[in-house]
Amino acid sequence: MEVDLIQNVQGVLKRTLDEVNRQIRKNRDAKEVLELDWSDKYEAYKIDVKAGGLNNQSTNIQFHPNSAKFEDNSSTPQTWAEFTHCNIYKAEQERMASINLRALVDNVLLETSQDLRCQYDRVNAAFHQRLEELNDAKAKLEYHLRRTLEQIADQEKNIAHLKQAIKDKEAPLKVVQTRLYERTYRPNVELTRDPAQFNLICEAGEIEESIALLQEKLREAQASLENLENTRMTLEKEIAIKVNSIFIDSEKCLKHRERYPTVIRLSGYQ
Repeated sequence: MEVDLIQNVQGVLKRTLDEVNRQIRKNRDAKEVLELDWSDKYEAYKIDVKAGGLNNQSTNIQFHPNSAKFEDNSSTPQTWAEFTHCNIYKAEQERMASINLRALVDNVLLETSQDLRCQYDRVNAAFHQRLEELNDAKAKLEYHLRRTLEQIADQEKNIAHLKQAIKDKEAPLKVVQTRLYERTYRPNVELTRDPAQFNLICEAGEIEESIALLQEKLREAQASLENLENTRMTLEKEIAIKVNSIFIDSEKCLKHRERYPTVIRLSGYQ
């Protein structure tokens, strides 16, 4: 939007500049005509003053037999007055055209400058709004990252507790399995299915089932930890992207826009 506006303003200013250059050429042509007419009249005035000052006692008088006539290219008082009036009228027309054009140029400069500054303000407002949105999104991501880090820490503790619980089950399982193994060496009829054997087998099953359940919970906890780590990396990347976007908008864009010219400068004044 701002680029389009600047290009449109450049087009308007170029067209206005072309009009100004054309008017300058017309003014120069009118000036040249007036200067030539003035020069001719001044020369004629000097000649008439000189001729009017002659008398019978003048030393620079002499015969000019062929001078008593009208020159073929001579003008009449009417054509002389019309010619002079025409030159003055045309020059006045160009002068008024210059005044009108100057007013138009001032108006174009003022309007285009104000349009540019208004667009500048709108763009800056959009930048600030976008920065607020980015900072808000960054704050939310950082909050989720803190929560995720807390969950990672809790899950790591949970995994450590599960591993310890599994390890704590290993000694009792070894004991009961060793007892069962030793009892397999009972001789002959002594190798009986007595209550102790049933209880040992039941105890071994319970411990193995408990260990299997703990191992399943451990796998779930490890999978959850992996997901949390992936979430952490995703959040950190998103935060880094937001930080970079904030830096670009605030430091690279808005800082440069601080040097945007004022309406007076845009109007052509220093």
